[in-house]
Amino acid sequence: MTESCGKLRLGALVALVVGSMIGGGIFSLPQNMAASADVGAVLIGWVITAIGMLTLAFVFQTLANRKPDLDGGVYAYAKAGFGDYMGFSSAWGYWISAWLGNVGYFVLLFSTLGYFFPIFGEGNTPAAVIGASVLLWAVHFLVLRGIKEAAFINLVTTVAKVVPLVLFVLIAVFAFKLEIFTADIWGIKNPDLGSVMNQVRNMMLVTVWVFIGIEGASIFSSRAEKRSDVGKATVIGFITVLLFLMLVNVLSLGIMTQPELAKLQNPSMAAVLEHVVGHWGAVLISVGLIISLLGALLSWVLLCAEIMFAAAKDHTMPVFLRRENANHVPVNALWLTNAMVQIFLVITLFSASTYLSLIYLATSMILVPYLWSAAYALLLAVRGESYENALAERKKDLFIGAVALIYAVWLLYAGGIKYLLLSALLYAPGAILFAKAKRELGKPIFTHVEKLIFAAVVIGALVAAYGLYDGFLTL
Repeated sequence: MTESCGKLRLGALVALVVGSMIGGGIFSLPQNMAASADVGAVLIGWVITAIGMLTLAFVFQTLANRKPDLDGGVYAYAKAGFGDYMGFSSAWGYWISAWLGNVGYFVLLFSTLGYFFPIFGEGNTPAAVIGASVLLWAVHFLVLRGIKEAAFINLVTTVAKVVPLVLFVLIAVFAFKLEIFTADIWGIKNPDLGSVMNQVRNMMLVTVWVFIGIEGASIFSSRAEKRSDVGKATVIGFITVLLFLMLVNVLSLGIMTQPELAKLQNPSMAAVLEHVVGHWGAVLISVGLIISLLGALLSWVLLCAEIMFAAAKDHTMPVFLRRENANHVPVNALWLTNAMVQIFLVITLFSASTYLSLIYLATSMILVPYLWSAAYALLLAVRGESYENALAERKKDLFIGAVALIYAVWLLYAGGIKYLLLSALLYAPGAILFAKAKRELGKPIFTHVEKLIFAAVVIGALVAAYGLYDGFLTL
């Protein structure tokens, strides 16, 4: 990538992080959280998430500074630390998570439009799928015009979507009632929620979903004007989004009770504001969400193409994914990504996949890349690699890496066996592209250890396939 192609500055990198994190998740957060937890568990869950995700943000910042030669972020770290197949699996899992998230965004976008135009229903009617398909290819051809132009549009939409969020927070502060907030802190009146531990565990996948994108700047590290901006953008973006998420979630629990919030249709933030100020509140949030989703779709289409392109550049993916057009956009990676989105949009018609079921699956796919990034940061600190004459920093990063790794393992547990098996079903076919990339290099496909890992993935995939056929697993 040459200097003349236009490098991304700190502002654009922060906007990519904030833009990819603030998508649709925050606008559905009041209902998504209340569906599985009451006030006490929500607060505990946010503390765990804030610590865990902050350590992950520091992991990405540390790795961007200590390993400046590794471009492509999450996938490159897995490859450097744990070999080619783990690197490939991280790129593949991240890519699937990103485009599955886009399918979820399209469903939520047209569900929001369904508020104004009933023909779109819950976002998975024939009219919604046709509308989403038209929009998908409009975004596709916009991105083909160039990364820098798309990044600028993302900067504009990021600013536009933050405005309704600020207004919501300001209004909610004045509408907040302590007696509603403290009415049933531990969810005792609603036995369906289960124990506090169960409530915390059940809300975990939602909290991860709303933070996916934290690694956005590291994916674009090779296109950053200054390498040091990658780490700064990650931490600035994280803290900004964390404040918004916690305020939206906690303030909503002081406006409506947990059972009331749990019954709301998404985007539930619109219904909460409508409860306070009337119809115009719902319209304001719905318009804000539509702008937000359009911006997030753009961010994620960029990230999808970039992760495949970065992996193809160093032969982890097949060489055909390396092709760029005259505007330096990875064109084959983009076509493959949006073809998969199109196929899954059609599937939503027949499987009636809701926004929540799509984001749970997308979240479970990204847990593996996060796990390997944390493990690699810990590995560097344990070995002392790149820490010559920096003992204090090494101790600090050892602690941060360990906490991030524990958090990543806890997330796999919180996600549960269902999503682990469904993830295996999506991971297994990736071996075809991995084998193609290896053959292009004239190398054997798997090492002995990788054969065992791949066998475990295939067994998981077969169990999941049988589970979907038999009905004990559902999408």
